[in-house]
Amino acid sequence: MSYLRFDKTLMTNLEESLTREILRTNRSGAYHCSTIVDCNTRKYHGLLVIPVPELDDENHVLLSSLDETVIQHGAEFNLGIHKYGGGTFSPRGHKYIREFDCEKVPTTIYRVGGVVLKKEKVFVHHENRILIRYTLVDAHSDTILRLRPYLAFRSVRQYTHENSQANRHYDEVDNGIKTCMYPGYPELYMQFSKNVTFHFEPDWYRGIEYPKEQERGYDFNEDLYVPGYFEMSIKKGECITFSGGISSIDTESLNELFAKEAERRTPRDNFKNCLINSAHQFLNKQGEESYLLAGYPWFKCRARDEFVSLPGLTLSIGEVEKFEKIMDTAVKCVYAFINGEDSALKMTEIEHPDVLLWMMWTVQQYAKFTSKEAAKNKYGQLIKDVMNYLVSGKHPNLEVHANGLVYSNGREKAITWMNSTANGRPVVPRTGYIVEFNSLWYNALRFAADLLADDQDFAAGLQGIYEKTAPSFVETFLNEYGYLLDYVDGNMMDWSVRPNMIFAAALDYSPLDAKQKKGIVDIVTKELLTPKGIRSLSPKSGGYNPNYVGPQIQRDYAYHQGTAWPWLEGFYLEAYLRIYKRSAVSFVERQMISYEDQMTCHCISSIPELFDGNPPFQGRGAVSFAMNVAEILRTLNLLDRYNNQ
Repeated sequence: MSYLRFDKTLMTNLEESLTREILRTNRSGAYHCSTIVDCNTRKYHGLLVIPVPELDDENHVLLSSLDETVIQHGAEFNLGIHKYGGGTFSPRGHKYIREFDCEKVPTTIYRVGGVVLKKEKVFVHHENRILIRYTLVDAHSDTILRLRPYLAFRSVRQYTHENSQANRHYDEVDNGIKTCMYPGYPELYMQFSKNVTFHFEPDWYRGIEYPKEQERGYDFNEDLYVPGYFEMSIKKGECITFSGGISSIDTESLNELFAKEAERRTPRDNFKNCLINSAHQFLNKQGEESYLLAGYPWFKCRARDEFVSLPGLTLSIGEVEKFEKIMDTAVKCVYAFINGEDSALKMTEIEHPDVLLWMMWTVQQYAKFTSKEAAKNKYGQLIKDVMNYLVSGKHPNLEVHANGLVYSNGREKAITWMNSTANGRPVVPRTGYIVEFNSLWYNALRFAADLLADDQDFAAGLQGIYEKTAPSFVETFLNEYGYLLDYVDGNMMDWSVRPNMIFAAALDYSPLDAKQKKGIVDIVTKELLTPKGIRSLSPKSGGYNPNYVGPQIQRDYAYHQGTAWPWLEGFYLEAYLRIYKRSAVSFVERQMISYEDQMTCHCISSIPELFDGNPPFQGRGAVSFAMNVAEILRTLNLLDRYNNQ
């Protein structure tokens, strides 16, 4: 039985099937995302969603969906499904679904009387092209397949509505047509592997609704343009491949191209392989540059997210070369920043004060997976330049104080990973001596001094700082209850029990002794640990708000006030293993197992952005989040190493 198979009972129950989404990407920014019954429930959903750099930095939905109709003896059976007002779904094609399998490629089996039709989808690597292969598995009489494209040609953050400016013109191309609704967009080529007839019947399908947007407090309906429909006969055993892309293709190659692309996919036949497949989807290759997207469907490349995610998404699965390629681009971004140069590179938020410290941690992981010598040869100069930049006080918002700690101003602008804002101000205004910044700072000082010990003057300079940092850290952050203050700014100190202290116990170099680390791990276990990650705030602390629901402002206030984050658990479990060693292995394995049910819900075979902090720990936010996938993979790698000792 397939690891990711869903039967008729689940597929025909919309309360169950509409909550499950699939994501396929081309590794260059484009994607296909929808529910497992192909009913779009978000404005971000679509069959072909691509970046259009000529217009802006957003993704754009060109082809929203492609509705299938099976025709036998003049009777039409519509296999598509859309949500309209009043809770109406039309057509109700999901009732013909017999099973859905997502182990290799998303595969839907429809049964209409004696007709059994199989639909499979793949995204071509590094090309803005979606392929759909239709196979008539069984039929007892002549069968016609009709396909009706729904076009949007709009940003994922907007909607399209019926208008007179939309261009209805189309041109015939090899086994299909090309069309473009608005100036500035690329032409959409819709082609087939066999000869088809296109019937031009332009119309708008009005009032299509997206319930996920309604839940989030946004506008939630739009009109989609249908230029007509394609029609062709299909025989028992025959395969017909559809291509939707922004360039023409040799249609005789489509069936072969589909088979080739399907073969390249990582089989999602177990928990780890699902996560590996998901890890590959975050790669975003733009020309010669490579990035990691922070998540789907709405995130771009964010510097902190990339450095936190990079080891888990590459090194943990043996992809050292991919790590190096992504770091090649990241290094260019780092140098552009520290040299004050303008850059056309696509990494955002690199100015945040902890980003360079996370970069140091990323190189540290590379040193552990390869060797110190390899890290020194490849990144030694980078490490030296970055540490000299920070020590000399050149960073605009990371000041090294005389006590060896680093200070950042976060009163007016969110500067940490807890970055939600409301009314233009941080919901959690963390400022001053911030606990994870200083944990990362101490770790960076010690790692750089160790890696570049041959440069005696450089290493001695860093030693002079970290010997002051360690006692200052303990004096500043450790309170009488055995846990760490979240931030300290003069007389202002945050006593909230938050997860940011876990980094002081998890990082390779820590200013804390073993007893102090154990105290932190124990309180995180007691107050913050859930089956789906580490809470961003203890239920015992003021302002606890664990449910990430409602309109934007309500979600902003809940974002870091009790919601659970899986990526934090990676560091928590690393700290747990450091303290309890082999006796902790079974506990860590149980925590990992608690994520396996996510492979068949929310976004199939991936991990969402966050979870509610209270039972039933519902997944929320972006459907697939890089840091979460990365840290679970890194933890699985740590487990393997402990088990193989």
